Formats: sequence, C-alpha cells, structure tokens
Amino acid sequence: MQFEFSDSIGGYIKTFDRERRRFVLTTTDGRDFTVKLTPNIYARMARNLGEPYQDASGQLYDLLAPGRFLFAYGTYYPDAPEVMEAQYIDFQGKALGKFRFEEPDWWVKQAKSIAEFFIAAQFDKDGDGYKINYDTYRTEVSVTGERQSTFRQETDTISRMVYGLASTYLLTGEEIFLDAAEAGTRYLQKHMRFYDTDENVVYWYHGIDVKNGRETKVFASEFGDDYEAVPMYEQIYALAGPTQTYRVSGDPSVMRDINLTMDLFERFFKDKEKGGYYSHIDPITLSAHTRSLGKNTAKKNWNSVGDHAPAYLINLWLATGSGAHKDFLEYTADCITQRFPDYESSPFVNERFFDDWSRDQSWDWQQNRAVVGHNLKIAWNLMRIYSIVPKKEYAALAEKIAALMPRYGMDAQRGGWYDVVERVIREGETMPRFAWHDRKAWWQQEQGILAYQILYGILKKEDYLKYARESAAFYNTYFLDHNDGAVFFNVLANGLPYALGTERLKGSHSMSCYHSIELAYLAQVYTNLLSAGKPLDLYFKPVPGGFPDGILRVSPDILPPGSIKIAAVTVDGEPYDGFDAHHLTVNIPDVKHRPKIKVTVEPVQA
Repeated sequence: MQFEFSDSIGGYIKTFDRERRRFVLTTTDGRDFTVKLTPNIYARMARNLGEPYQDASGQLYDLLAPGRFLFAYGTYYPDAPEVMEAQYIDFQGKALGKFRFEEPDWWVKQAKSIAEFFIAAQFDKDGDGYKINYDTYRTEVSVTGERQSTFRQETDTISRMVYGLASTYLLTGEEIFLDAAEAGTRYLQKHMRFYDTDENVVYWYHGIDVKNGRETKVFASEFGDDYEAVPMYEQIYALAGPTQTYRVSGDPSVMRDINLTMDLFERFFKDKEKGGYYSHIDPITLSAHTRSLGKNTAKKNWNSVGDHAPAYLINLWLATGSGAHKDFLEYTADCITQRFPDYESSPFVNERFFDDWSRDQSWDWQQNRAVVGHNLKIAWNLMRIYSIVPKKEYAALAEKIAALMPRYGMDAQRGGWYDVVERVIREGETMPRFAWHDRKAWWQQEQGILAYQILYGILKKEDYLKYARESAAFYNTYFLDHNDGAVFFNVLANGLPYALGTERLKGSHSMSCYHSIELAYLAQVYTNLLSAGKPLDLYFKPVPGGFPDGILRVSPDILPPGSIKIAAVTVDGEPYDGFDAHHLTVNIPDVKHRPKIKVTVEPVQA
C-alpha cells in the first residue's frame, strides 16, 4: 500500500493497552485489527432522532472494555498499514453488553420523529399544527424536508406514507398520525382508485399530475422498469397504507377496496395453470401475455409473488383472522420455497422467472444479479408465516439464507448489508462482485435487522441475536439524519451519507416513510415481545360497526402461538375487561362514537 486512506471498522474489543493508547478490535467474522487512538480522538454515544449530541470522550478509557461493540473511523498510513489511527469512535451503550436501540421505547420515539418529519414536509402549517391536505402532497421531498416543484403524486408513495403514519398511531396513539393516515386513505380512494364496473375489480392509477388546480390521471406506470405497463408491485403497495389504517379503524369502505383489488390479482395477474403471479399486465387488455409489454411479457418475480405478505397481506390477516388470507399467505410462501432457491449455482435465491418458472437471467438491469435485501426479506417473512403455517421448509429456507448472507451479503468489516451483487462467484474469486457500487440502502438494512430479530425471537440461536444487534447498530449509527430529520437513502460502505441524485432525496419514487417506520414498528415489537421480555402498548380507534364481528384483533405481528397475551385494556382512558387475553382480541364496546382503545400486550413467561 503506497497511499493513505480513511475507513471505518466495526467489531468487539478484544484487548485494550491503555499505556500505548491502542486496542485490538475483532470483526464479526473473527479477524483482529489494531486501532490506535489519535491525540484529537473524540467519542460519541448512540443517540436517537430528536436527541442532543451524546459526547463520550470523557469516558473513553472506561468504555474501551473487552467485549464491547463499537464502530471506529480513522486513517491507514503506508508506513503502518496494519494499524488504523482512529479519529472518532461510536459506542452503542454505556453498560457492557447493552445497546441503546433495545430500550423499551427507542423505536417508538424514532417512528414518531420520522412521521413528524413527513407531516412537516408534506403539509402546510396551520397555527400550532398542520393542515392535513393531500392536495399539497408531492412525491419528491428534499433532504431538508422541502416539497419539490414537481407536480406528480404517485399512488405508491402516498400509500407508503400512510402506512408509516398509521403504524406510528399504533405505537403512540397520537391523533395527528391517525388523522393524516385516514385523510391519505380517503385521498387515494377519491383520486387514485379506479373501479372497473364491467369487471367488478379495483385497480390503482400510477399517479396523478396536479397543476393549476387541474388533475391528470396517469394509469400505466411511467417508471422506467415498468413503462406503459401495470406492474403488480404498484397495485400491491397501493394497499399497504389503507390496510394498516384498516387495522386501526375497521373502515368498511377500505375493506371493499382491498377485496376488489385482490380480485384483480386473482383474475388478471395470477397464473392459474403454472402458479404464481405475473409481474405486469397490459393497461388495455389486462393480460400478462400482450407483446407490447416487451421485456415484461409473461414474467414473474420476487415482487409479484413475495411482496404480498409484507406489504398488506400479513396486516390484513392480523386484522381479520380470515382463513382465506391465511391460505393466500401459505400459497405465496410455498411458491417461494419451491421456486426461488437456486443453491446449486449461487448462494442467492433466483428472483426473476419466465412464464414456465425457468430462470430469467437477462432482464434489464438485474441480469443474473442478486438483491441482498430480497434474500433477507424472504427469511424474515417466511419466519412470520411459519408461526401460523409451521411447515418445516419455511424455517429451513429462512435458516439457509440466514447462514449464507453474513458471508456473501454483509460487510463483515464495516457493518451493514450491501445492495446488488453478481449471483455467481467466478473462478478464482471468493466473494460476489458488486453490480455497480458498495453503497448500502436504508431499506436493505431494515430487512437484515428484522430477519435476524425474528429468527432469534423464534429459534433463540445466539448468532441470530448477534447479527440483529450488529445490523441495528450500523443502521442507528449511520442512517439517522440528526441535522434535518428522518433517515438517509444510502450511505457509503464506511457509513458516511451518500447525497447525490435521487439518493439525496428523503421522498422519491423509491422512498417515503414506509420502510423506516415499518422497521421502527416491528423492531419495537420483536425487541420487547420476543427478546427483552417487555410490554408494548398499542392504540386502536374503530369506527362504529366497522369490524363486521365486533371483534378487534390486536396482535402486533404474526408471532409464535401463545408467546404473548393481553395484559390490560383501556377504553377512552378507563379500564376495560372485555377482552380475551390469550386470543388477543377485544370486544369493541357498543358506543356511538369511535372509542380510543389502548391495549398492553406482554410476553408469556415460559
């Protein structure tokens, strides 16, 4: 090495030599690195969004205890290439073995902060609050939270924001989040929904352009991957926000839209002969086989088959307990376990398919490449479904992915999960090559955190807890924007924010507050209820006569049967005993108004 360079490293302190001002750091895969403290070294303690700077420089020597996990950033010089000279260190908690992001309300506070950022970004001030008016919504939001001058309102980004707002209400019970979620759902219904009376189905426009008070519908997608087609994933994600809002409210009009959209899936996207769902249909013929679809003619992929579960279907089952929804979840999980593994040729699943399920490895940008986050997402969602359909192949594939990804998809030196890599490792190489870059996207960190959290929560293997913590530490150290709010889209491999092009934005075709708040919501659920043994409060506000059987189902996610119970319920602030603790249901009181129902769930002690 003939030049100096700066980089980061994450790991566990092995030894600390106080006199020589250096310590040995062991990475997650067992390699040792020497880190030297520079004269101007400073240290930071982990902090959440909305918290002030947490200086730890004064306690540096005391904190450098064997076994502690940390990140260090520094410089390597050519005259001592084996030593990093650290300029600053990020600690994860004051007590040895403790991580701040495992506090009982860490993720609740983070969800609230992100939701507040997007409310401030999308809506205008109205006295001390905000006027919730989606006429002002814009898909693109700058890094500082300013609406951009473009007039496009994309259906999916509104729906994803609505999901985040509804989830934040579930965690906090603060009315502004429910008001904004329900207003967004109504806006989607009024402006983005198309009810086809001939076919008796609902489908959703790609978006609308709003300019000078005039509204222009955009039906077929104008996004490059899906141009002039109706992509399944857009229809799927159009349901994400309304479905999460339905969990809170039970609004029958929302359920009608969900059912009619699912009818669209079954009639026009589903391959009834060979199984699975097509990725695109033609906007005129509603067929997947129309040749004008070009590269997307009669194709299937991860999004069209697997994204049903996390986007809306699991939340729909949680709200209804429907056997049909459970069967749909099982069907998607069966498709994944039967069709996606390809371990004879790659450590990654195959994600794209032709009509007959043969591998499509020449499609546009993906070619024969893997999206690391999709592998992790499969592991996470198979383990969720496993708790209601305990097929051994679901857990087996999830564990297979969990064993492979730290080697082939994780940055074992700096921390975090990579983006897109080549699926095949060429002769003479030991690791997959990056498709374009070594940056790390916020949503792929979410998949890693949740995958290993739920794997640990169900199977209790210590390695899963280790990877869950390391993933959450990287995310909370580097992705939180403490200056302007919310989270960054991408960071460089060393954790520094990447702020160019559309990846500079906080809102875009690819980003709203969906994945960041989904992570906050479920990380709090898994941490409290599956790992830390802490209770969790959830809030609901059903409309009168909304849920058809008068039953409110309150399980926060699909968790192992019998693992949690209701500890207490209040209705409008008063104690209420009309609930079934172990079936996780509450009898909705017969009142004329919308009761605010607070439910405390807690782990069942073994």
